[in-house]
Amino acid sequence: MNSLSNAITSLPEVLSGTPVFKGTRVPVQNLIDCLEAGDSIDLFLYDFPSVAREQVLAVLESTRENIMALAV
Repeated sequence: MNSLSNAITSLPEVLSGTPVFKGTRVPVQNLIDCLEAGDSIDLFLYDFPSVAREQVLAVLESTRENIMALAV
């Protein structure tokens, strides 16, 4: 799962359009909050077992690509 579109979705009927991990009701913001708190990806995945590791990695890879694009 490389594509961000396979990892997250935003639908008006799911948490009022909040970006969530596809196939779940887990907001992507939860991942950001966990990482900001110093928690590991493994702990996040333990706390939210409906999210796949590949989804988390796709979000992080997309973020990295966006940051690198700014540096060019």
